[in-house]
Amino acid sequence: MKAIGLMSGTSLDGVDVALINTDGETVASFGPASTYPYSADDRALFVAALEEARALTDRDARPGVLAAAEARLTERHVDALAAFFAAHPEHRDVAVLGFHGQTVLHRPEIRLTVQIGDGAALARAARTLTGPPGPTLVYDLRAADVAAGGQGAPLVPVYHRALARGLADKGPLLVLNLGGVANITALDGDADPIACDTGPANALIDDFMKARTGEPLDRDGAAAAAGRVDEAALGRLLDHPFFARRPPKSLDRNEFRAWVEGRAGLDAMRTEDGAATLTALTAACVAAVLAHLPRRPRRLIAAGGGAHNPTLLRMLGERLGLPVDTADAVGWSTDALEAQAFAFLAVRALRGLPLSFPTTTGVPAPLTGGRIIAPA
Repeated sequence: MKAIGLMSGTSLDGVDVALINTDGETVASFGPASTYPYSADDRALFVAALEEARALTDRDARPGVLAAAEARLTERHVDALAAFFAAHPEHRDVAVLGFHGQTVLHRPEIRLTVQIGDGAALARAARTLTGPPGPTLVYDLRAADVAAGGQGAPLVPVYHRALARGLADKGPLLVLNLGGVANITALDGDADPIACDTGPANALIDDFMKARTGEPLDRDGAAAAAGRVDEAALGRLLDHPFFARRPPKSLDRNEFRAWVEGRAGLDAMRTEDGAATLTALTAACVAAVLAHLPRRPRRLIAAGGGAHNPTLLRMLGERLGLPVDTADAVGWSTDALEAQAFAFLAVRALRGLPLSFPTTTGVPAPLTGGRIIAPA
């Protein structure tokens, strides 16, 4: 089945669009993939929505700026789809779209997760772009898991498992996604994947660099490479109780903001030292999860925006004591992997196959999910 995934992650950098052919259990082939960046105005609106969402108690409420952000986000996804089909008109016959939306609040401890994005509007636009009858749209993929008592994240491990079956080395293997938040999937032969968020990844670094330099990221890890890690500050940050918890566990993008502001002492650091310390925090958070795994991995495969940061990859190798490859290096896609995953998950949802498992989100039993909008 030809499926497209649409992903907007916690780094708030743009819309990733990726096509795969899949039955929801294996991947027959990879199609094209593209990223359509957000403008500075888009990003500012979405950051404001993240702030406003902190007060939400109703996942369907869209007070104030959240309504504008949802409309803008949906519009940008329509724009991305239009550009993708203009570049690849042969794929207008796509059967299903998997729409992640944008997570603005994630508090599974109170059974609340909020992803903005108007699924019905996107489904109508997709029908116009492809011609009738249009693809089936699957969205709101985290809600069922959280409602059942799961963490709602990460959802990508079942896709990691499908990809890993094509590797000659069957594990134990650690797959790491470095978005705004970092999450891992531990794979070991035919055992169910073990997964969790490990801590902050790009979000804290990006926010710090934006405040210090006006640039939204530490490009190529250059600032961190020129800085010195404050190991005392890093020790204080790693004292957070989250790191002692066993998987599964998940985080909101802003979970560590106040913790870092109160304990890191970034205001007294040079920009380079602050970037180095926050980059080391991401690596150390991943290293901390190794003690919770049944077997030590033999290698790590990194994907997501952070996999383009050579300073972060070096620190990961040093702190984990593992060889580190990028997804591109093993024949996967560093940039498109999460978008591909939501295409895969959409097909699984159509087939009623589980998206999450007790070992990945803590849900009581393997569970499917997603809202489905069939062609009119």
